Amino acid sequence: MPAEFFETVEKIKAMGESGPRAARDPVNLPMINNWTEAIGDANPRYTGPDAEAPPAMIQVWTMNGLHGSRSADDPLGLMMAELDARGFESVVATNCDQVYHRRLRLGERLTVTTKLETVIGPKTTGLGEGWFVTTRNIWYSGEEPVAEMVFRVLKFKPAPKAPPVEPVRVTRPMISLDTRFFWDGTQAGELRIQRCPACGTLRHPPGPMCPSCGHESPEYVVASGRGEIFSYVVHHHPAVPGKKLPIVIALVELEEGVRMLGELLDCDPAEVSIGSPVTLALTRIDDDLTLPFWRLASPNDQRRLP
Repeated sequence: MPAEFFETVEKIKAMGESGPRAARDPVNLPMINNWTEAIGDANPRYTGPDAEAPPAMIQVWTMNGLHGSRSADDPLGLMMAELDARGFESVVATNCDQVYHRRLRLGERLTVTTKLETVIGPKTTGLGEGWFVTTRNIWYSGEEPVAEMVFRVLKFKPAPKAPPVEPVRVTRPMISLDTRFFWDGTQAGELRIQRCPACGTLRHPPGPMCPSCGHESPEYVVASGRGEIFSYVVHHHPAVPGKKLPIVIALVELEEGVRMLGELLDCDPAEVSIGSPVTLALTRIDDDLTLPFWRLASPNDQRRLP
């Protein structure tokens, strides 16, 4: 940083406390009620005509409001503007330490001042190179200081963006105890459908127990791999890793009666319609994953799983 930057820092520090900024409203019970309700604090000392304000509310009373602005002598605002002008345009709060000298009573109207304590840098952080700016706020009731806060922010230049990562080929499924048999099946060249041994109900997606009778030890059958399109969408946006859009996502009704969602491969969306016959196209992704896709087939296509 050039020498004039450090001269500016010293000038702002030498200003000391800013002029007092008055609270828009006195300490009041409706605001206390909103606060305690939001955080679930039912302490009786915060209710009724003799209520006290929760100490952690101290900032609430002097907030600028939605359309407020910093005063011309606000040290934090002056320091932010100085760093903005030098390219350190991003900001993140790093820590805040508060000290409460006493509890506040209903009807007190506060003022707050700010002074600049330190500006330390440049520091290299995970966010980028920046400067730590520390200020101290002091809240007054009349002439009496009732609370203080040390507030520290990091003003930084964002680190250069990393080069784009090559997209993965596929989005990998989450495999659980309930679905392991299905993915073991695709690896073995089978399309496995969960079956209840007690009542014979077939279901997909798999689950831990039969939805019809509640039996908790399901088995499976191997499906033929043939079906027809029950419904479908043509996906244009957003991007899908490893896919060239548009793609067709179909809800396929299998010969066995259950329905399964999957992508139709190598098809023109204009050729797809409700009722189109499809056949399974198991696609090996790697040693650990084989995914079930679908292809359009003629009605007399008799191909079965390999």
